[in-house]
Amino acid sequence: MTESELYKTLGALTKNKEEWKANVPYVSSLLSSDSVKIRAKALWLLGEMGLCHPDAVRDSVSMIADFLDSEEPLLRERALNALGRIGRGNFDLIEPYWAGLFRFADDKEASVRLSFIWASENIAIDTPDPYRDYMPIYVGLLRDPDDKVRMESPEIFRVLGKRRPEFVLPYIDTLQQIAGTDDNRVVRIHCAGAIKATERT
Repeated sequence: MTESELYKTLGALTKNKEEWKANVPYVSSLLSSDSVKIRAKALWLLGEMGLCHPDAVRDSVSMIADFLDSEEPLLRERALNALGRIGRGNFDLIEPYWAGLFRFADDKEASVRLSFIWASENIAIDTPDPYRDYMPIYVGLLRDPDDKVRMESPEIFRVLGKRRPEFVLPYIDTLQQIAGTDDNRVVRIHCAGAIKATERT
């Protein structure tokens, strides 16, 4: 099967959620593919499978985590995304790797920093408490030089503001300042949304 054909097969499987659980071993086997594109797609799909069927991907989590050390930014992104989705399904499965994820807040690639925030949001939805002592890291990302990172970074404050407002309240002044001054309209809107999330609790 060519790379293109295999990618199409994975695309079809992505749409066929009833087949996900049974196909976890097959998709996991593709993590050893020679193709970066196929490995990236497999990582993404395993994350979605793991959100719905976390126990089914239990044996794949360590293989997914190995890609955190990849020299290929796309694979680091997808590994973060996958662990975020699996961690939303069952935090215990990714807990051994959780503290190590914070190094990606300083990754040289903006796309990886963005995936780190996105993964954090996913995990924090159902497991907010571990984030209490890590908030300054996200405050730093509010000032990231990349627009897309800055647009996403307030969202972790919104997620946590709904669940643990006391984690966010010390940073309301910072969020207000950015909401009033950032050059990017979406950043301003998202910061305002994060503030409102704490007010609704």
